[in-house]
Amino acid sequence: MYKNSNLAKSIRLALMFGGASLALTGTAAAQDQSEEEQAEEAQERITVTGSRITRTDYESASPVQITSSEEIKVSGFTKIEDLMNSLPQIEAAQTSYISNGATGTASLDLRGLGAERTLVLVNGRRLQSGGIYSESPDINQIPAALVERVEVMTGGGSATYGADAVAGVVNFVMKDDFEGVEIVAGTSGFQHNNGNSYIQGLMDNRNFDYPTGSSGIDGRQHNIDLTIGGEFGGGRGHATAYATWREVEELRQGARDYSSCALNGAGTACGGSATAPLPNAYFAPIVDGAYDGSQEVLWSLGQDGLFTPYDGTNVYNYAPVNHFMRPDTRYTLGAFVEYQVTDDSKAYLETSFMHNRTVAQIAESGVFFQSFTLDINNPRFSDAQRQQFYDTFGPDVEQIGTYIGKRNVEGGPRQNQLEHNTFRIVAGVEGYLSNNWMYDVNFQLGQASSSTAYVNDFYVPRIGQALGDINSPECADGCIPYNVFTPGGVTAEAADALGGTAVMTGITTQRIVSGYLSGDLDVSLPGSDYPIAAVIGAESREVDFERTADEVYKLGQLSGQGGPTQSIAGGFNVGEIFGELRVPIVDGIEGVESLALELGARYSDYSSSGGESTYKVLVDYDPTDNLKIRASFNRAVRAPNVGDLFTGTSLGLWGGEDPCAGASPEFTAAQCANTGVTPDQYGNIGANPAGQYNGLFSGNLDLNPEIASTWTVGVVAQPTDNFNFSVDYYDIEIEDVITTLAPSVILEQCALTGEYCEKIVRAPSGSLWRGEEGYLILPNENLGGRVLRGVDLSTNYVDEDFAGGVLTAKVIGTYNLEKIFQPNTDFPEFDYDCSGLISTQCFAQPKWRHTLSLNYASDGAWSATAKWRYFGQVDYEGSTDTLLAGKGISAQSYIDLVGAYDVSENTSVMVGINNVFDKEPPMMGVTLSNNANTVAGFYDTLGRYIHASVTVRF
Repeated sequence: MYKNSNLAKSIRLALMFGGASLALTGTAAAQDQSEEEQAEEAQERITVTGSRITRTDYESASPVQITSSEEIKVSGFTKIEDLMNSLPQIEAAQTSYISNGATGTASLDLRGLGAERTLVLVNGRRLQSGGIYSESPDINQIPAALVERVEVMTGGGSATYGADAVAGVVNFVMKDDFEGVEIVAGTSGFQHNNGNSYIQGLMDNRNFDYPTGSSGIDGRQHNIDLTIGGEFGGGRGHATAYATWREVEELRQGARDYSSCALNGAGTACGGSATAPLPNAYFAPIVDGAYDGSQEVLWSLGQDGLFTPYDGTNVYNYAPVNHFMRPDTRYTLGAFVEYQVTDDSKAYLETSFMHNRTVAQIAESGVFFQSFTLDINNPRFSDAQRQQFYDTFGPDVEQIGTYIGKRNVEGGPRQNQLEHNTFRIVAGVEGYLSNNWMYDVNFQLGQASSSTAYVNDFYVPRIGQALGDINSPECADGCIPYNVFTPGGVTAEAADALGGTAVMTGITTQRIVSGYLSGDLDVSLPGSDYPIAAVIGAESREVDFERTADEVYKLGQLSGQGGPTQSIAGGFNVGEIFGELRVPIVDGIEGVESLALELGARYSDYSSSGGESTYKVLVDYDPTDNLKIRASFNRAVRAPNVGDLFTGTSLGLWGGEDPCAGASPEFTAAQCANTGVTPDQYGNIGANPAGQYNGLFSGNLDLNPEIASTWTVGVVAQPTDNFNFSVDYYDIEIEDVITTLAPSVILEQCALTGEYCEKIVRAPSGSLWRGEEGYLILPNENLGGRVLRGVDLSTNYVDEDFAGGVLTAKVIGTYNLEKIFQPNTDFPEFDYDCSGLISTQCFAQPKWRHTLSLNYASDGAWSATAKWRYFGQVDYEGSTDTLLAGKGISAQSYIDLVGAYDVSENTSVMVGINNVFDKEPPMMGVTLSNNANTVAGFYDTLGRYIHASVTVRF
């Protein structure tokens, strides 16, 4: 039970070759086994992701994709999310390439169904969620160097593991049997040749600066990983301990030419923010105590100190100072300990700790078109400006209402300083009650403590005072006037005086008590010599989340936050019982080497939403010993998390467009009238150049769980001893999806059909972004559905006598047939299919995506690996983003090369280059990009990635 078996060795060998080969047990061998041999086989059984039934073959009836430790190593990645996002089944979620809106965590989004619908396990047990802004597991906790393999099971898993396994399960199997001492020291960085003539031309048109030629090596990353393992207690115990350090240097968008300006929505010009160094401002007289919008004008301040009509050219290029890749420092510590208490039982302990600190930097704060009322004789106005007001509004004007857009270039960029501390403890006992029955009982405690300090933003209550707003205290007693209407009139001291800081802390705690029995029943069907296998167990899980915001956050007193951020406190507990059966039906006859049925069920009683059942039915059919046909049905659920339920109402931002804004709105005057636009406002509502608009977001205590139905059917075959493949079709349908209705759907459907118009609240000016009076109402709701259909492919080839060495080849790919979003299942005419498309509603997921890896290991001391990563063409759907119109995103190919050499018996080196040909990521406008004019973290983002490491073993 505790020693390396031949089976375990064969599994590890198969994993080294990039996938598990078939290991089916013949009936004749079973009939000839002695009781002693049967007992040994029972103790060699393994647990495969997707089931708790122990078994002797590694290919399950559920599709499982495996990434081995060797593949992880040669990737050169120290951030586990970079490795996982290179898998075809995964879309980029939170990564280090996100700055504005960064949570400071790293999450996985399987199938593009959302990180909250991907269950993450470590050694088959649930990983706790991440931090202040995210309730998805933070895989920053997982050190890449300690991962033995990653098992990705697509298509459900709630019957085995509980809620959240809607898209599937990602299980990180850690190295817990390490012997000796190993130190890995690595370094890496990016290099790019800046020569994008298209965007350089756009920046030349605006006289913007940008880099040219080679970037040198930037965005450097350094890591040291220490692993120690060995036996103790006279061989009865074993311990593996690890410590890792990783540091990532910042990289700003100004380091690449293709990200040195913010493209407009069409991608045809360098746009930016109307909150500019020389302010743009809306002005109107105050008449009878109210802002007279009918007389409103939008002016820009010129270098001569006079106002001129805004023509769209006075915008701020906020891109260069934004982080393209955030700086990050991470430490992890942990241990895996087991001790053989008796011949038939062992105690085990898993511990892990992580400290992570990252900084998300975005462009300077400022006055983001907040509203003020100024006396006509306010000293911030010059006499010449005062005369402009008289000439425009009449000689009797006494007060001026204004919405000011002024960028704080005098005060420096904003920073969100994010810190996470997590620990996880698992303690348990497992063993055998007999040769046929094993048990596992464990307790798990996981906690994530996180904090954010948002610094160098403008503190709103001070702005009015410094401007001389008539509704604010007088600017006296050390108050520095904010001379916003004088070119060069704002000093660094005045900017610093307006700075503010907001602080928020959070803590997530997960407690799990779990236990189950797994074994063989003393019964079999007439057609099989194998007994029925069973699992029965129970689990209790408690999740608590608390986020405490200071008054600055709660009241939304920082200018650049988009609105208040509320505290949250809540939790839920769930009690569960579950069971599984594997029923061998027929084996050992012509045409039926093996036919088995797997059943599973779980009942969950949630304190928040009541009882819910999940179940699975799988058919496992082997016509021969080298061919498997498998099919499965899973019913999965996602219960609403604490944020879904308890988030308070607050104003935030959503990215996209207002189709009724701009001089030439997308919709007609009558259609825009449905959305609240008056005839006078039509054609006169300013669009936000940054593509950000207000939303009133909130949780909902009446939410129900999401329900998913997943079908899979596939073939696994091993035509020759050195070649195997699998092809699996999947069909996932989700009902009662917890989401906010897409803003683009609200605006479009209101304009065209009159639906959802109650969710649109326009400011008196008609705007949805200027000030806080205009917004969309976006609560969490059980609104719609998702439908995904596609095919996964995996092939593995090994030639153990190729040119005196071993050649291995592996292909994994996925073809997306349908990716349908249903905003509201009551209105199917609103459905849209994102398969192979990019739009304001669709992530850039190609229909076909694959990786092909070739590895050659000589019979000497060296090996080489080449990998081809391919992203198929993505079509563009929309009428605004003309950079992609008619062509979309062309197919993207990346080539990676790695070489390794054993310097001595104890020392090896590895050097590699990912994206050898320095291919740039595809560019797009601000409404489609998630950062820096591209889909950052999905396509290769920063050019060549060069990495090297040295491994020393004792």
